Amino acid sequence: MPTIVDIAVQTEGFSTLVAAVQAAGLVEVLQSGGPFTVFAPTDDAFAKLPPGTVQTLVQNPPQLGRILKYHVVSGKYTQADLKGLKSLTSVEGSVIPLDLSDAFEVKNATVVMPDVEADNGVIHVIDNVILMG
Repeated sequence: MPTIVDIAVQTEGFSTLVAAVQAAGLVEVLQSGGPFTVFAPTDDAFAKLPPGTVQTLVQNPPQLGRILKYHVVSGKYTQADLKGLKSLTSVEGSVIPLDLSDAFEVKNATVVMPDVEADNGVIHVIDNVILMG
């Protein structure tokens, strides 16, 4: 089974995420054993950010790394595993609020495709980049 990074590379709509992960030096981490739960923004999600934001972040790998790590949780959590939970702690260290009462929402994003299985975890595709703070 492919890793989280393999799936992102092979799936249309994740080129911005893949480029950001590469720029932040996180490829090896996300190819490791994990397991990880990744809330993966699509290219359309990145496009919703103010103009120039992605380019600015790519030029600042430490800040980009913090934002990307906010989208990653240690452990494998499927949508069913998250039922009843109000939050998770990201590998960046901040809390990610969850709301599964109606839709499957993570902070300011909606999960548009849950439970994409990977060899080293699970991916939940989201429609917005989630920002800390």
